[in-house]
Amino acid sequence: MLDYHLHLWPHSQSDAQTTVEQVAAYCEHAAAHGVTEIAVTEHLFRFTQAKDRLGGFWNDLPGDHLRPGMAAYWDHHARVDLDEYVEVVEAVKAAGLPVVLGLEVDYYKDRMDDVADLLDGYPFDVLLGSVHWLGTWRFDVLSDPLVLAEWDHRAIDRVWDEYTLAMEELGASGVCDVFAHPDLIKIAGRVPDVPDEFYDRITEAAVRSGMAAEVSSAGWRKPVGEEYPAPPLLRRFVEQGVPLTTASDAHALPDVADRADDMRGLLVAAGVDTLRGFRQRQPHEIAISPAPELPVEPHGHGA
Repeated sequence: MLDYHLHLWPHSQSDAQTTVEQVAAYCEHAAAHGVTEIAVTEHLFRFTQAKDRLGGFWNDLPGDHLRPGMAAYWDHHARVDLDEYVEVVEAVKAAGLPVVLGLEVDYYKDRMDDVADLLDGYPFDVLLGSVHWLGTWRFDVLSDPLVLAEWDHRAIDRVWDEYTLAMEELGASGVCDVFAHPDLIKIAGRVPDVPDEFYDRITEAAVRSGMAAEVSSAGWRKPVGEEYPAPPLLRRFVEQGVPLTTASDAHALPDVADRADDMRGLLVAAGVDTLRGFRQRQPHEIAISPAPELPVEPHGHGA
């Protein structure tokens, strides 16, 4: 199994430092839970280089009343040096630990060429593509009352259509390798009565782009209480031959490799026997190993 979506810091933490010890601890924790390789994929917006290049993009987006929140969110997060992060993860790789270097990259409407230019020349192994905001609405930040209130003012089908369009445009940009949490838009538990059209379109976006899709345990820890992707979307991915990765989307050590065996069971039940790994943005296949057998305790004899 893989854990190809890991963050080094919780969102509540602003200033942070990347350390060899922290990445090594992630590797050790993952191995203890049956995960053979991890990808460290910190958010691109954590880094000062991203703020320098992309900061202020929200001024061109709809949603005036939410714009100050987006600006504050970026100011809180964009405090880390990208070069230092890359250097540390590469050092752990060079030491022989099972880690690959990645990033989680959000979709920036009409700015993906800037993103590609920013990342050019770095030795990334895998880039995750995500949609976390629609206009200036950071729809997954459910702790923000203004964000949460938007769910009660917007038509759910329209929200899903806007999200799916962003996913289609993200795939068409060619910048990323994997769709992270591909139906993240369900995070608050708001799902259309008939979501089939959106599942079909997301699947087609993966097929057209050649991107893999992530199977993530993170949804089990969210209000929706369901893995990403939903079973009907996973079924479509499998039927259409979309390659898959597995992930926890952990933001701290205890959640690394979260419910890896449960995800293994989902995949085996769906007829999936390989996962997609990456090195230097080049894909390769990894066989899913059987679940480790627990030792059988001997039965005592009755008196």
